[in-house]
Amino acid sequence: AMLTARGARSGQPRSTPVLYFSDADDVVLIASSFGRERHPAWYHNLRAHPDASLRVGRHHGHYRAREAEGEQRERLWSLANRVYPGFDDYQRRASHRRIPVVVLSPVGTSSSAHAG
Repeated sequence: AMLTARGARSGQPRSTPVLYFSDADDVVLIASSFGRERHPAWYHNLRAHPDASLRVGRHHGHYRAREAEGEQRERLWSLANRVYPGFDDYQRRASHRRIPVVVLSPVGTSSSAHAG
């Protein structure tokens, strides 16, 4: 999927490819940055400006981002590891930070970006 969010400092649109999965109507992103020291730029952008769009092929949608916490985060983290088992390895590498689980909830009317 291609995520587009405003830059945290610049406010300009920034697009980046992301791995995602769906949870009911929501889209879930894992801000792993491959286990690096810092969160990915898109995560900082969504924290500063939570409204974003997501494009999957010809489908697109508008979303509002928030970070999952508590039981929801644990459930989504477990699902994420089914999608890509490497996330647990990334968390071990990034032991100094907790990898964020970001939930994008649809807003307004649009052509759904859910591809599966």
